[in-house]
Amino acid sequence: MIPLLTPLFQGEWAPLGEALTCSPRWPPDAIQVSRLIRDDRLLAGAIRQHARRRGVTGEDLRAAASAWSMDYLWALLPPVAAAASVLQHGFPMRADQVAVELDGTGTPTRFHIAREGSSMAGEPAAVRYGPLLWHHLEPLFAAIARQTHLPQKILWANAARYLQTILEQALALTGDAPHVAADQHALLHEPHWPDHQRNPLYARQREARRIEDGTPVTIRLHRQCCLYYRLPGHGYCGACPLDPQHRIHLRAGDDMLLETCDGDRDPGL
Repeated sequence: MIPLLTPLFQGEWAPLGEALTCSPRWPPDAIQVSRLIRDDRLLAGAIRQHARRRGVTGEDLRAAASAWSMDYLWALLPPVAAAASVLQHGFPMRADQVAVELDGTGTPTRFHIAREGSSMAGEPAAVRYGPLLWHHLEPLFAAIARQTHLPQKILWANAARYLQTILEQALALTGDAPHVAADQHALLHEPHWPDHQRNPLYARQREARRIEDGTPVTIRLHRQCCLYYRLPGHGYCGACPLDPQHRIHLRAGDDMLLETCDGDRDPGL
């Protein structure tokens, strides 16, 4: 684990911190992310491998691509966001500065950088997260969309879902540190960046009510459906906005996804 991260990733969290390593020499089987983005055959091969692991057959790879992206994001985001928000430290995160290891099923497991970056204390979230969002995730999501026709809004929602989890944990561990709370607000609750550019991580948070043990409970729904319910052996998750039990609580005309994918209306609607 990168020494900088050691205090933040103890016990059960340690494997998440170990998913990012720093060394002047990357492992021979690590793939530079910029190469993965440029090489359609390489990216498509990884997603198809992952689809086979998930039991997906046929040519519709959207659900498998979403699942692949979530494995990618869950390996990448915890150490990067913890450093950026808790420590206000910027790791080099442009696609040409990062390499990814894929296992035998095409699943992203570990990331590599060649240098540790530097402190960015006092810089706004848009600056600290800018290289990750605009020079890594944006071109990667565009490439996935081009390969599989998965809407990029689903990919950005997957990223927002994990950032929300990570930053909530960071707030709990830091006693609601103001600088972490400010990052959470800027990244997930502001529709635009300071330069007025649209924030792709932003989407209005929605809630639904259900009865648990006879008591009404309000639950926070995911911003977009991740399409896991389309994978063999999977159903709707507990916070899926497309779950029929949740739809009845949404307002008419709500701009929540009434379509799971662009041009593909969910059969339950």
